[in-house]
Parts: sequence; structure tokens; C-alpha cells
Amino acid sequence: MGDGEHESSIGAASQDQKELDAGARFVLKSKGSWLHCGYHLTTSIVAPPLLSLPYAFAFLGWSIGLVCLVIGALVTFYSYNLISLAIYLLLKPEGSLKLYEFVMVFGCLMLVLAQVPSFHSLRHINLVSLVLCLCYSACATAGSIYVGYSSKGPEKDYSVLGDTEDRIFGMFNAIAIIATSYGNGIIPEIQATLAPPVKGKMFKGLCVCYTIVALTFFSVAISGYWAFGNQSDGLILSNFVVDGRPLMPKWFILMTNMFTILQLSAVGVVYCQPTNEVLERAFSDPHRAEFSLRNVIPRVISRSISVIAAITIAAMLPFFGDINSLIGAFGFMPLDFVLPVVFFNLTFKPSKRSAIFWLNITIAVVFSALGVVAAVAAVRQIVLDAKTYRLFANV
Repeated sequence: MGDGEHESSIGAASQDQKELDAGARFVLKSKGSWLHCGYHLTTSIVAPPLLSLPYAFAFLGWSIGLVCLVIGALVTFYSYNLISLAIYLLLKPEGSLKLYEFVMVFGCLMLVLAQVPSFHSLRHINLVSLVLCLCYSACATAGSIYVGYSSKGPEKDYSVLGDTEDRIFGMFNAIAIIATSYGNGIIPEIQATLAPPVKGKMFKGLCVCYTIVALTFFSVAISGYWAFGNQSDGLILSNFVVDGRPLMPKWFILMTNMFTILQLSAVGVVYCQPTNEVLERAFSDPHRAEFSLRNVIPRVISRSISVIAAITIAAMLPFFGDINSLIGAFGFMPLDFVLPVVFFNLTFKPSKRSAIFWLNITIAVVFSALGVVAAVAAVRQIVLDAKTYRLFANV
């Protein structure tokens, strides 16, 4: 090899070293199978917000509620596949505690779990998470059926409450809640964990995920709304206790809540991963070993600070139903329903005569309009409920 070629190879190697990304190297390790992908997807989508679905049905009623739930499943499954396809084509990869006190205790668990080094390392945790979401969904469904058939529950009333204005805004508020339940803002990060070849694995993972979605979302929504009707709370588990009086055995309520809390910790860790990637990129040295002191110390400090900030906000604002609708309207509806189809059309420019072009346009227009109205409805609902709000409330 001549001197020129030698210098060129050294320069190329040096450039490769400069382009090393600690976030991608340490957090988004491409080692996972499609089954691992399914675990990650399920944990990121099938989460405690699904326990708000009966509350959403209280604003929609049976027919519109079920239609919205089905449309949400179909559109997000389609959108997530579009995102996956776009990434593939572009990159060509081969008790007695107050609520806020409990949130702080839960935050201590999150501080520990947040130190899990990479997304791929979560595959076993997310398998357990998948089982847990099935468990608490089954418990919520069984509990609702138990109360529904007993004399302890409220009288079943499926009418949509309020005047015309309240009903209209309530409907869009409910749509935003459903959007939050289906929301997943980390599809690219999950796909990045797949070992090459990537083709087809994301679709299989989504099939695993949406099988669990079908089992959990519909069972909880239908049974919860059937049992409690328009009295469904923002979190269906709240309906299991009325004025401090449990409507079923205390051990069952405790078990259901434990399943939910444990799975929520896995969900939290999954959604920490994009932040972790950014923090690793900013503070870690990709030229040093992943577990060297140079990388471990800034990792622990930066991740701990981000978790503490998030937990503090969660403890300050524990209003699950209203926060769900706000996040759905401003975040998940544009991110998961609108942007994927818009970007697909702009990037790959399908023929204007093709069905996929007009399907994407229709989805973008319809859900953009819904998103705007849902955002207004979410803010309106928060304003209406503001009189009951206070920081660190024990709701």
C-alpha cells in the first residue's frame, strides 16, 4: 500500500471515529429479534392509559366509542407500518400514602431502572411487561364484570351527559384519550434495536403488539363501560372503590394495582430511551468502553436528573384523564396519525392516482381536523376542571 493510500485509509478511519454516536452505540444496540421488537412495541403502546378507555366511552356512547377504538387500531397499525417502511427504505439497514408521596416512591424505582444501559437490555423486562399488561387488563375486565353483575355497582346509564356543547367537546376530548392510548412516539428507536436483516421484522413485531392491543383495549373498554356507564372514572380502577368502600375483595384491588404499577415502570423506562440516547450522545465518549467510569458517571447523573424532573412534574399534576386527552391532542394525534402519512407522501411521492396516496391524504385531513378540535376540547376540559386542581393533589 502506498503512502497516499495509507494516509487516505487513516483519514477515513479517523472520520469514522469522529462520526461515532455514543447514543446509537450504547442505547440503540441493533441486536434484537422481531419477537423482542414485539415486546418493546407492546410495552410502549399497551400501557395504563388503556384503563381510561371506559371514561372515553362515557363521552362517546357504545357505537361511536367502538368505532373510534377500531379506527384508532387500524390507522395506527397502518401508520406505524408506514414509519417502519420509510425508515427501512431510507436507511437500507440490514395504601396510606398520599398520591404525590407514592409518585415519589415510584420515582425511586424509576431512578434504578433508568440506569439500564440499552434498549436491547430491556427485552426481558418488556416480556414481563407484556404479561403484566395482560394481567391487569384481565383483572380490570373481571372486576368490571363482577361489579356489573352485583348489586354494589351504580345503576347502568349509557346516556351521554351534558348539554349539546358539553357533548360535542366531550366527544373530541374522548377521541384524544383514545389517541393517547394508541400513541407510540418511539417507533424509530424500537426499529433501531433490530438486528439485520430488518425487513419484515417490524411488521411481525407490530402483529404481536396489536394482538395484545385487541385483547386488552377492547375487553377493558367494553366491560368497564358496561359496568359503570357514564359514571366511568378517568381511571377505571377508581370505580372499584366508592367513598372508601371497596366493591370487591381488597386483595383483588391491591393485586390489580400492583400489576399496573409494575408495568408502568417498564413503560416509563421504554419512553426514557430517546432521552437516554440524547444524553449519551451529549455526555458519553463513544471511544471509551460503555461501562468505563468516563461514561458511567455522566450516564447515572444525567439520567437521574431527567427522571427526577419527570417524577416531580407527575407528582404535581396527578390528573390522569385530563392529562391523557391533552397529550393525545397535542402529541400523539399529530405524531401517530398525521405526520407518518404526510411524510410518506412527501418522501416517496406515490402516484396521485394510487389508492395509497389518497388514503394517506384522507387520514391526514381527517385527523388534522380532529386534532385541532380535540386540542380545544382538551384545554376546555382542563379549564372546567381547574377548580378541583391543586399542586400535589391527593386525587
